[in-house]
Amino acid sequence: MVPSYGRIDSSRPDAVGVHGFLAFDLGAESGRAIFGSLGEERLETREVHRFRNPTATVGGRQRWDIHPLLEEIKRGMKFCVTGAGTYPESIAVDTWGVDFALLDGNGGLLELPRAYRDTRIDAMEQFFEKVPRERVYMLTGIQTMPFNTLYQLFALKVDEPSLLEAASDLLFMPDLFDYLLTGVKKSEFTFATTSQLYNPLKGDWDDELFEALRVSKRLMQAVVAPGTVIGNLTRDVASETELGIIPVVATASHDTAAAVAAVPAGGEDWAFISSGTWSLVGVETTVPIMTGEAMRLNFTNEGGAGGTFRFLRNVMGLWLLQGCRKAWESKGPRTYDEIIEMAASAQPFAAIIDPDCVDFLNPPDMPEAIRAFCVRTGQEAPDSPGGIARCVLEGLALRYREVLEQLRSASARPINRIHVVGGGSLNRLLCQFTADATGLPVVAGPIEATAVGNIMVQAMALGYVSSLDEIRDVVRRSFEVETYEPGKTGRWDEAYACFKNGVRS
Repeated sequence: MVPSYGRIDSSRPDAVGVHGFLAFDLGAESGRAIFGSLGEERLETREVHRFRNPTATVGGRQRWDIHPLLEEIKRGMKFCVTGAGTYPESIAVDTWGVDFALLDGNGGLLELPRAYRDTRIDAMEQFFEKVPRERVYMLTGIQTMPFNTLYQLFALKVDEPSLLEAASDLLFMPDLFDYLLTGVKKSEFTFATTSQLYNPLKGDWDDELFEALRVSKRLMQAVVAPGTVIGNLTRDVASETELGIIPVVATASHDTAAAVAAVPAGGEDWAFISSGTWSLVGVETTVPIMTGEAMRLNFTNEGGAGGTFRFLRNVMGLWLLQGCRKAWESKGPRTYDEIIEMAASAQPFAAIIDPDCVDFLNPPDMPEAIRAFCVRTGQEAPDSPGGIARCVLEGLALRYREVLEQLRSASARPINRIHVVGGGSLNRLLCQFTADATGLPVVAGPIEATAVGNIMVQAMALGYVSSLDEIRDVVRRSFEVETYEPGKTGRWDEAYACFKNGVRS
C-alpha cells in the first residue's frame, strides 16, 4: 500500500515543527534537487541530488532528452527518503523558458522537445509578414527573440505541419514534468507569459496570434497561478520513489520568476539581475508596461509570483564564459575560479564587446567569436584566456548599465540599488564591475535563489506563508548577502561611451 502524507506527520522526527519541500531546478547545463526545511520563520536548504542536462542531437536538431531527466527527478525524490531520511510535503519543478513538448492523443510524446538554441529556429521575420512586430508586442508585451514559443510553433507549422496536426496537447517544459508525475495537464502563469502566445491584458491565450499561426487553441492548457496544487503523484511514481502520495505544486515555474520571488528586497526602488546562463535585468511591477517606448527598447513583461510582472530585458549572460570554458577545458583553465582569477589580473578595457551580439548566441568556438567581434569593430583582439574573460565581464557590466538606464526611462521607476541573485552572485569580479559601471550598490545573494523561490511558493501553496512580502521576509532572515559598493567610475564612464558608440555591429 502506498502511504499518503499530509502537511505534517509527527511520527517523523525531522518534521516536528518543520515543513519540508523538494524543488527541482532544471537549467540549460544541469539540474538540481534542493530540499528546503521551513521552521521558525527561517528556511534552510540542502542539495540532495545534481545531474547533467545536455542537449541531444536527434534528426539534425538539438533536443532535450526528457526520459533520463525524468529518471533523475525520480532519483532525486527517492534520495530524499533513502539518503537524507526526509519526506517533503510537496514537490515542484522549474525550468528555463519558451521550450515545449507536443503530446499525441494517448498522452505520449510525439518527439523529444526542441531546444531553444537550435540553429534552425529562424521563422520570426517570416511570421512578422502575417502579424507585424509592433502588433505582436502590443498583444503580448513580450520581448522579441527568435526562439520564443510563438516562432518555434510557426516554424513547425511551415516545416512540419503534419506534426502539429497529430498533436493533441502542448505542454511547456515544467508543465510536462508535472504531467509525467501526476497525469494532470495545466499551464503555469509565469511560464505561459514568456511564450509570446499569452495576452496579459485579456488573461488568456491570444486568439489573433493563433489564427495567424493557423494552429488551434485546443492545444493549450488552462493557465493556473503560481502556488497552485496541480495534483498528487501518481501511485506508480509514489511507490517507485517511496515518497507516498504527495502534492505536486505549480510553483513559479519559469526559473527567473522563481529567482525574483526570492529577491531579499524591500520597498520599490530596486532592480534585479537574475544572473546565470542568461542575465535577466529588470524591475517588478503590478501591471505590464506595454508602451511604444517599451516595445522600441525590446523590454518584456513576464508574469511573476503574487500577481506581479517582471519588466525586464534578457542579456546574454554567463553563457559567454560557459562557452569559453568549454573551448579551453582541454588546454587551458578548467574551472571558473581559475578563469576569474586570470580575468582579475588582465588589462582593463583592452577591448569592449556587446554581449548581446547575435554572433555569441551559439558559436562553435566562443573565444574565436569574441576575437572576431573585436577585429570587426576595429579593436585589438585579446589573445589570452584572462583577457577574453575580462572582456566578457566588462561587456556584461556595461550592458547592465545601459539596460538600467532604459528601465528608468521606460518604467519611470527610481533605481537606487541592484539585487543580484543566482549563480552569478558568486562571481565577485562581475558584481564589483556591475557596481562600478552603474554607480550603484550591488547586493549579491542568495545563490540558489531559483530553488529558494520554488520552495517558498510551494510553502505559499500549502498555506505556510501568505504573500510575496512574507516570502521575502523569510529569505532576508535565512540567507546572508554581500554588498559591493561602487568605486571610481571615471574609466567606466569612458568605456561606456565607447560601448554606446563604438562596438555596435
